[in-house]
Amino acid sequence: MLDDGANGARARVLAPGEQVPYGVAPVLVADTTLYAAKRVQELLLRWGQMPRPWLVLVSDAPARPVQDARFLIRGLESRLAGVARVPYLPVLRAVTDADEALEYKDVRAAAEKLRTAMEKRS
Repeated sequence: MLDDGANGARARVLAPGEQVPYGVAPVLVADTTLYAAKRVQELLLRWGQMPRPWLVLVSDAPARPVQDARFLIRGLESRLAGVARVPYLPVLRAVTDADEALEYKDVRAAAEKLRTAMEKRS
């Protein structure tokens, strides 16, 4: 759950089975593998009456996702509030938390692009 009442300063992970609070936009985060795309599909099939979630795809490699993963995500877009993509950022493999990651210019640029994409469609 983005923000969690912190004026854009943080995100909070919901526990399994925890209710989505009223007035928030749920966000699913997945890598760009076919395995992750299948897990997103399974989750959306059980999503129910909650607000449609955003899907943030974080590239797990410098190459494009495989065709089957791209096709599956494209097919799920009608069940989503939007799809935002984060490019492959090698530095994310070596940091311990978000504050440390934001010390890097390319991470800050990707974060700003992500925020802009999600705010445009909200």
